[in-house]
Amino acid sequence: MEFDLVLKIAAVGLIVAVLHQILCKIGRDEYAMLMVLAGILVILMMLLPRLLELLETVQGIIPMAMM
Repeated sequence: MEFDLVLKIAAVGLIVAVLHQILCKIGRDEYAMLMVLAGILVILMMLLPRLLELLETVQGIIPMAMM
């Protein structure tokens, strides 16, 4: 996995954590939960191309193992 991707995921996680704490402190718990869900979706969208590459690799290895 590329190191840049790891740093981007860490940055998104840090930003979401800070915003979650701020929103909880001012009493906006619903918005805090939505912020966390949005952060998870952003990270999943960042990982989706890598997961598709993994799936293609596994599909390419399985026919070779059958021989």
